[in-house]
Amino acid sequence: MSSSAIAPVSRALPSAATPPAASAKARFWDRIAPKYAADPIADLAGYEATLQRVQGLLSPQHDVLEIGCGTGSTALRLAPFTRSLLATDVSSQMIAIAHQRLAAQPSAALRFAVADAEAMAPGPEVYDAVLAFNVLHLMSDLDDALRQLAKVLRPGGLLISKTACIAEMNPLIPYLAVPLMRAIGKAPPVLSFDEQRLRSAMVQQGLQIVCTERHGTRGKDIRAFIVARKPG
Repeated sequence: MSSSAIAPVSRALPSAATPPAASAKARFWDRIAPKYAADPIADLAGYEATLQRVQGLLSPQHDVLEIGCGTGSTALRLAPFTRSLLATDVSSQMIAIAHQRLAAQPSAALRFAVADAEAMAPGPEVYDAVLAFNVLHLMSDLDDALRQLAKVLRPGGLLISKTACIAEMNPLIPYLAVPLMRAIGKAPPVLSFDEQRLRSAMVQQGLQIVCTERHGTRGKDIRAFIVARKPG
């Protein structure tokens, strides 16, 4: 890959700085990274359906940012369909595992970096697509996070997301089970919203909803797959 192919992504890298909230979040994900990497995908058919859908939205001319990439499995699958893919996560341990996976499965288009998606560095609109899979409900502030992501998209660029809409679950889960799990260190802080709230938040940041889908294959699917476009 030529240097020009990856040059744009360096101008809008999320910040690697760690304010207190980011530090606490990073410590949680650092601690569970080995187990996270070893756990099987709960709904493999639904995951594969999402990957196939996203592949159709990407192009070899696209510079792409993924936030909350975890241990990099999805980035490794999608990088061949892009010109460049910068996959980031706030957890250094997650990224360490991702680097190991990249070494075992090299991809010229792919880079991993430790970075906080909620602290985007100022820069021009440099990405043709931003990927946010199973991460928007883990942000401290949904509206602010979407504002930051919209800023780094080029006109016409896509925000491609899949998000657990916690408010669509049995109320006992977000209001009882999750707080108990957080108290014993088994769950991170989560935001509780439904698909309508998520769509509205995207629209408020000037994004246009392209489609909303559900790809789950096991009973009720609370993960909304939403593609939104920055007007161009």
